[in-house]
Amino acid sequence: MAAGPPTVFGHPTEQLADLYSSCPSRHDLVTQLLALFGQNNHLSCPRVFLYGPTGSGKSHVISSILNTLKLPHALVNCVECYTSRLLYDHILNQVALVTPAPDNDYTNYSRCDNMNDFVKTLRTIIEDRELQEETMYIVLDKAERLREMDMNILPAFLRLGELTGCNVCVVLLTEIVWEKFRAGTGMCEPLVLHFPDYTKDELLEILSSDCPTGYTKDFYMSYVNIVLSVFYMACRNLNEIRHLALLNFPKFCEPIKKGEATEEDVHKLWRNIEPHLRKALQTVYLREVSSAQWERMQEGAATQESSSANIKTLTGKVNMELPFYSKFLLIAAYLASYNPARTDRRFFLKHAGKMKKTVQQMKRDERASSQLLGPKPFPLDRLMAIFYSIVEGKVAPTANIYSQISSLVTLRLMTQVGSDDQLDGAKFKCTVGLDFMRSIARTVNFDIIRYLYDFV
Repeated sequence: MAAGPPTVFGHPTEQLADLYSSCPSRHDLVTQLLALFGQNNHLSCPRVFLYGPTGSGKSHVISSILNTLKLPHALVNCVECYTSRLLYDHILNQVALVTPAPDNDYTNYSRCDNMNDFVKTLRTIIEDRELQEETMYIVLDKAERLREMDMNILPAFLRLGELTGCNVCVVLLTEIVWEKFRAGTGMCEPLVLHFPDYTKDELLEILSSDCPTGYTKDFYMSYVNIVLSVFYMACRNLNEIRHLALLNFPKFCEPIKKGEATEEDVHKLWRNIEPHLRKALQTVYLREVSSAQWERMQEGAATQESSSANIKTLTGKVNMELPFYSKFLLIAAYLASYNPARTDRRFFLKHAGKMKKTVQQMKRDERASSQLLGPKPFPLDRLMAIFYSIVEGKVAPTANIYSQISSLVTLRLMTQVGSDDQLDGAKFKCTVGLDFMRSIARTVNFDIIRYLYDFV
């Protein structure tokens, strides 16, 4: 008797090879999920909670597992299904393999107005499709929106297998931790898995697969490495970095197309693309500028006036969202990042006298401008000293002030570059550009140029 094809977790190895290749840098998490799900005719884990930041691969991994292994499932986005009735309809349509279309007058499989009707209808569909011996997976993306619906929805979904009497596994995908979902005692605890941010090496591996035709993979990896050197400290979102990498690649190759450089002239290509990447850094997470508009700005078709207007539009909304003291903290962080520490007394002490540069200092500044070299790390005590020197009025060093520093780090406007266990304490960097800071400073009537060493 001939042996069947080799299987792992009850699935053919060919399918698993395709699955792992479609989920680079997430092989460990794929293996954990496959072990939890087991074979499709076995009882599966009834509830799984996957959380992690945006762009960390949660939706992609789950959809890849379900589609590659052809598991019966329903995958809905709770942002689109913003009412309980829409949520029920979308799940039942997918489980019943019904697609509302013009041919059926956009008719849903069944009308459900409450959880009781949904449970009964779901059980009926599973029995009609003869799936009692298989696991039915129901995936709820953006699951944090369930907290805004009826109070019984989230507890009921966590016990859906028990309520239906069928082998149902509910998977919740979200960006927030499970503790934010608890609404009292008695709620069933799911199995929690964390999807961390991609590391720089993992992003490099994933983005290198996007190499356009006509270029070698090593050349494109060198370009992606340049992009990550600019954006990684401010953005870990795979989708955003991938978008920016593909958008700016033609500009990177421009000297090659003109015959002014070759693929080996890395420094010349870097000098050509660096100003454009720095400008693009201001638009991370902000999509008021479309890809087509950005390309026109890159090519110079748009006027300088419209370009600056776009920058003002991009920064205006962020300015309005930052609290008053957070703006001064961000200004202080920028000054600490780009001013030498030896100049603090001259800038921020009264009666310190007018600063005069010596000939040696002027020659040194010509060789290395802080604006070109990038931000330097600074300790927390220096940040607070500058903050108290520039802020209006007396501000007590309360926990609220220090919590706003954490908020700026969370927003990626600042980044922590030193850990708390170091002897010299944590250190920070400011990750925003000069144009952004000037717009921030204008909202609090602070002339930041007067306090920058490069402009003295």
